[in-house]
This record gives sequence, C-alpha cells and structure tokens, in this order.
Amino acid sequence: MSRHGIPIGKIFGISIDLDYSWFLIVGLMAWMLAASYYPQEFPGWSASAYWVMGFITAVLLFVSVLVHELAHSLAAQHYGLPVPRITLFLFGGVSQLAAEPPSPVSEFWITLAGPLTSLALAAFFWELEPLFAHGHPLFALAEYLAVLNLILAIFNLIPGFPLDGGRVFRAIVWRVTGNYHRATVTAGVTGRFFGFLLIFIGVWQAFSTDFIGGIWIAFIGWYLESAAGSQLQQEALKNLLGGHKVADAMRRDFPQAPADATVQDLVDGYLRPAKVRYAVVTDSGGAAGMATLSGIREVPREAWPATPASTIIIPFQKLATTQPGAVLWSALEKMGRDGVNQLPVVEGNDIVGMLSREDIVHYLGVLRSFSA
Repeated sequence: MSRHGIPIGKIFGISIDLDYSWFLIVGLMAWMLAASYYPQEFPGWSASAYWVMGFITAVLLFVSVLVHELAHSLAAQHYGLPVPRITLFLFGGVSQLAAEPPSPVSEFWITLAGPLTSLALAAFFWELEPLFAHGHPLFALAEYLAVLNLILAIFNLIPGFPLDGGRVFRAIVWRVTGNYHRATVTAGVTGRFFGFLLIFIGVWQAFSTDFIGGIWIAFIGWYLESAAGSQLQQEALKNLLGGHKVADAMRRDFPQAPADATVQDLVDGYLRPAKVRYAVVTDSGGAAGMATLSGIREVPREAWPATPASTIIIPFQKLATTQPGAVLWSALEKMGRDGVNQLPVVEGNDIVGMLSREDIVHYLGVLRSFSA
C-alpha cells in the first residue's frame, strides 16, 4: 500500500496506482451498465452476460483513461520531465509530473497528447464494430468504448483548467503574453466559469428531464470548479513565495540527538522540549539520519527505554533533502511529492537546517503581514 493508493505496477518506469475511489466508480459503472444501458440497448442477453459485460466495459474504460494519461506522461518524458506516477481515481486519472513544463510549446504538446490519444482510441473501437454482428456482446463493447473515448476527448478539451483544454488554453495565453502566472490565473478563472456552467446545466437537467444524469453533470461541475479554485489559491501562494529561498524559512536550531540515545531519550529530551516531530541523529561521522514520529510509533512504548534511536532513523543517504539556496516553493512541492512533512537542509555533507510545513506556514504569515 502507499499513501497514493494501491500500487499495481510500472509502465515505462512510471508507477501506476489505484486510488480507493476507483473501486467505487468501477462498481457503480458496472451496475449502471448491467442494470440499465445494456438491457435497453441489447435485449435478450442473460443476466450474467449483462453483469460480465458491465464489469469488463467499466475496467476497459479505465484502461482507456490509463492510455490517455500514458500519452501525457510519455510526451512529458520526451521533454525531459520525470513522471513518478499515474493515479487512477474517481474522475479518471492524473499524471504526476515532477515539474511544470519548461515552455508554452512543451505544455501544449504534453497536454494535447492525451485528447489526441483518446480520439485515436475512439477511431480504433469504431473500426472494430463492423467485425462483429449487431447485438453481439463484442459489438456492444466496441460501440460503447468508441463513444466514451470520443466523449473523453471532447470533454477534456473544454478550455477550463485543470482539464486538458484548460492547460492548452494556458499554454496559448502563456505563449502570447510571455507570463506564466497570468496565463495560469486566466485559465483558472475560465475553469471556474465552466465549472459553474456545468453545475447550472446539471441542476436544470436534474429538475426537468433526467435527475441522475443532471446530478452527475452538476457533480462534475463542482469538481471542476473546486479544482480550478484550488489551482488559483496555489498560484497565489506560489506567487507570494516566489523569489524566496529555503534559507529564509528554515530552522537552524533543530534538535540533534546522539546515536547512543534511546527512543525514550529522543522523545523526552529532544522532540517534546523542542515541540517538533523530528530529530537529527548524529554519530562520530556527523549526521547519521533522521528520526520521525512515524518511526517512533513503530516501536512499542514499553520498548522505548531499551531501543537505540539509531535503529529507527531514516539513513542520511535515503533522506529527501533540499539546499539553502533552493526556491522555497520548489521545496514545498517536493514535500508533497515525497509525502514528507519536513526536509533536512543540506550543504555539502552536513545538515545545516530543517524545513517543515509549519516553518513555511509561519514564514508565509510573516510575508502576508508585510504585504497587507
């Protein structure tokens, strides 16, 4: 298990994860297809055939989403951007790029790769249909996947961030204005507009013709509006932290415990007095590693007095670290990607400071007080 969901393997060096919400939507889609769509469109099958086809169709739809996201990822790798993972979740999938595209042109093609791939999949399944007699389960499967991949491509091309169309729109505005921040804000505002529009359409449809379909459209609109709003908040935060370095916010008075200290010593003598969740453990050669609350919690409390702190540390060589001169926003992004709450600040082979999320929040408050 991982904090991102359930890892199912790697493709082209990219980890593929299933978010827990994936199981909910696959089950819901399989039920809707087996209980409603397939019986109405293709009567005469057995009940088991409807359920088998419903499940296969739901899974293959997410395979199509995975192929869509792989297209984004491979295009990103072409432009030199690492892609640690792809996560399939309730609303489809997302490719986690290690950094923002370096130019408008790269973002344009990385983003457009997904919808173009979905269009290619729609054409592929459309061409498969004549190979099967009308009413045959494989005909039904090919027909449904052709339509859904076409819808996936068209929907993703809506020019509202964070959809693919919104990212293409941002790339165009970025190219015209030369200003990445302005382009992101413009795309985010557009995304919120389309989100509210879908909510309005969904509510209207729910109370006029199709309640379930309308609620689903409104739900998608809510997700789009929320995601666009979050992106705008993130961009405002990024703009506020822009130009500031890790050295501006890091703590230099972080706790350092000797390797022969016990876990009990670590908690009572270092973590609690300093009111932090970590401590650097040192030996004769300098920093040996870092002890965190998660490592301490793996040791039964009754064993704390007899357990050396050196046995629970994350070794120095395996630590996710940053440098004093690194951009503060980049360090915050790294915390999110690596799933850590703090980063040792390293200069050479020495830890010269610690940067935690709390440190960044405190520094952000200082910046806001001066800009108010």
